[in-house]
Amino acid sequence: MSIFSSIAIWIRVARLRTLPLSLSGIVVGSSAAYAISAFDLTIFLLAIFTTISFQVLSNLANDYGDGVKGTDNNDRVGPQRGIQSGQIKPHILRIVIWINSLVSMLLTLLLVFVAFGSNVQSTLFFIVIGALAIASAVFYTVGSKAYGYKGFGDVFVFVFFGLVSVIGSNYLFVKTIDFLLFLPATAIGMFSVGVLHLNNMRDVSNDTNFGKNTLAVRLGVRKSNAYHVFLILTPIILTLIYAYLSSSPYCYLIVLFLGIPLFSHLKRILNRHSEKDLDSELKKIAILTFLYACLFGVLINL
Repeated sequence: MSIFSSIAIWIRVARLRTLPLSLSGIVVGSSAAYAISAFDLTIFLLAIFTTISFQVLSNLANDYGDGVKGTDNNDRVGPQRGIQSGQIKPHILRIVIWINSLVSMLLTLLLVFVAFGSNVQSTLFFIVIGALAIASAVFYTVGSKAYGYKGFGDVFVFVFFGLVSVIGSNYLFVKTIDFLLFLPATAIGMFSVGVLHLNNMRDVSNDTNFGKNTLAVRLGVRKSNAYHVFLILTPIILTLIYAYLSSSPYCYLIVLFLGIPLFSHLKRILNRHSEKDLDSELKKIAILTFLYACLFGVLINL
């Protein structure tokens, strides 16, 4: 195997296409700081690198956990994984996960040191948050008590991709909590859960066979559809409320720009013919989430 083939395999396992979704909350939180002249480029870049490290760790751990359990197999609808394909050995991936965990913690320490300096209370709080993020990323599918197999993955994604990502990144700059930001933070969190839920709906048949009791498995098709509609429509309402309450009326335009593709997405979900139809929609909602964040970042600063 050539070095280029090896690199390509690891890029696929790291799932770099998931990075825009994980960065959406950072974009929102940082943009809000920029709007009040509290932005710091060094903090922003460190937050980006730390988030990327967390996301790659989550992807690697997911490949390992589902791979060794046999959940990733040839019956899956989605793309082939590293262990599933036999191109990466479990013990090698386990070593890389440990290294990635260490890098994630070091980046967290550097980020909080630059952001807070001698502020011990804030520093310790964010170190704990970083440690919890690492543990949550790993134990989603790894271990006999993996919480992703018990239907709690949605909670992890909502908290870390939404609330922690937006409110936490904004706090790094402004050193206070902007409670109005909980509205777009919740929106980003729900869109992110929507991506996970689509993934779980796509894999529901295979997950059922291997005891991975995701929320999609627990709810069944009809209730899963209703849950997904809730996850997509609620952020629209929250964005309208934010635009009304904030000093950024241009944020109404987010709904104008994204309303049609989001409703089109829901129509395709509700009228799908098979689980395979969900794969393209999964990518679409991930892109729309990042677009939401970018639009928010521009419009809040007009």
